Amino acid sequence: MKEYLRLAEIQEDLSEGVISCVELVGHYLHQIESQKHLNAFVEVYDQEAKASAERIDAKIRSGTAGKLAGLVLGIKDVLSWKDHAVQAGSQILNSYIAPFTATAVQRLIDEDAIIIGRQNCDEFAMGSSNENSSFGAVLNAKDTQKVPGGSSGGSAVAVQAGMCHASLGTDTGGSVRQPAAFCGVVGLKPSYGRVSRWGLIAYASSFDCIGPLTKSVADAAVILEVMAGADEYDSTASSEAVPSYSQLLEPKPNQKIGYIQEMIDNPALDPAIRASTMAAIEQLKGRGHIVEPVTLPSISHLLPTYYILTTAEASSNLARFDGVRYGHRSKLATDLESLYKKSRTEGFGEEVRRRILLGTFVLSANYYDAYYTKAQSVRRMVRTETEALFEDYDFFLSPVTPTTAFKLGEKTNDPMQMYLADVFTVHANVVGFPAISVPAGADAQGMPIGVQVMAPYLKEAELLAFSDELQALMNA
Repeated sequence: MKEYLRLAEIQEDLSEGVISCVELVGHYLHQIESQKHLNAFVEVYDQEAKASAERIDAKIRSGTAGKLAGLVLGIKDVLSWKDHAVQAGSQILNSYIAPFTATAVQRLIDEDAIIIGRQNCDEFAMGSSNENSSFGAVLNAKDTQKVPGGSSGGSAVAVQAGMCHASLGTDTGGSVRQPAAFCGVVGLKPSYGRVSRWGLIAYASSFDCIGPLTKSVADAAVILEVMAGADEYDSTASSEAVPSYSQLLEPKPNQKIGYIQEMIDNPALDPAIRASTMAAIEQLKGRGHIVEPVTLPSISHLLPTYYILTTAEASSNLARFDGVRYGHRSKLATDLESLYKKSRTEGFGEEVRRRILLGTFVLSANYYDAYYTKAQSVRRMVRTETEALFEDYDFFLSPVTPTTAFKLGEKTNDPMQMYLADVFTVHANVVGFPAISVPAGADAQGMPIGVQVMAPYLKEAELLAFSDELQALMNA
């Protein structure tokens, strides 16, 4: 089967009878089976996907198919689908079956998307390499000795290796964009609240965003268009009207883009990534856009602010997993206290335990004001600075990651080095603005590189149109 870069191409062939949804699903199931060693999926819904394909083929013939007919996608193992298992890559949720469907997932299904399986991820979406999953590490299809990025590593690899056309991931500090960069695909983090979080197993509730991983910006646009919007089940979901993103991809001339000087000058930045980012800048200048350096005064505070606040929220959110109501329950417990301790120790992996402990520490009475309260103040300051800069610029451009994909096990014994992998992506999560990773070539070893674009709050239409132009430039 030929490689499809856009859903529109699939739908054209479906309408002309060149291919069917049944054939598409069969192809992707074959790809999943032949590349099981990449460990991208933890469960494949083969029979359900085939049945959905037959039903949607009939709807195509009758002219009643939805907007996403022909879209075969996987969902990260933190998104609920009623009557299906969801574990967040953790044994603490072993045997748990979702009692309802996440709003984002339901909206895609309602438009005739086909869910082919749930995808491996770092446990509770905590990680930058997808080595923290209780189901084992995911491997990068470009080089199986290297990581795919995290926490949505399985979702990125599935698109990279052609196991599905698109995936749904989640982004708390870069967990869609970083694996997208490492795997050479498009990864979109919408504005906070643009997509309902109902049905998403929370890591850090004021940071978490659901976003697509695709081969093209155009597909990210149409998937977001379907998912986004107000939701009675999520009070943080924006009630702002959802534009027709897929119909608004015409680029605007003479836009003003600022590239963040501190990120380009960062001594840890791989020279190949710096060269790729500068090449993108020159391409944009050649198209008539104004591109100039900007300075973000509070940039050094981003990473510590992010980790203080997210670990605090994780400590609170993960308190519900106690071995009493659902999921793993220790067989060694002798009383209620030992039930809590042993169930959580056995069920949670090392990285999750580390972040819970850090979060509990910063929320403790003696340190609450010194860490948590101060981090919240810094978060407000960073957002104010960012909004001020956006008064003069349409977009910010930066690298996505300081390096290309690193070797498996390279950073597992040094958590600080692992956390630094998020140094360029956490900005968008701290302020809640939309950002995207667009493929931008490869290094000398052939490992993919991404370039990041960030836009003001709820300006996804403008971000997607500009990024579609940027992707075309990078592919030229």
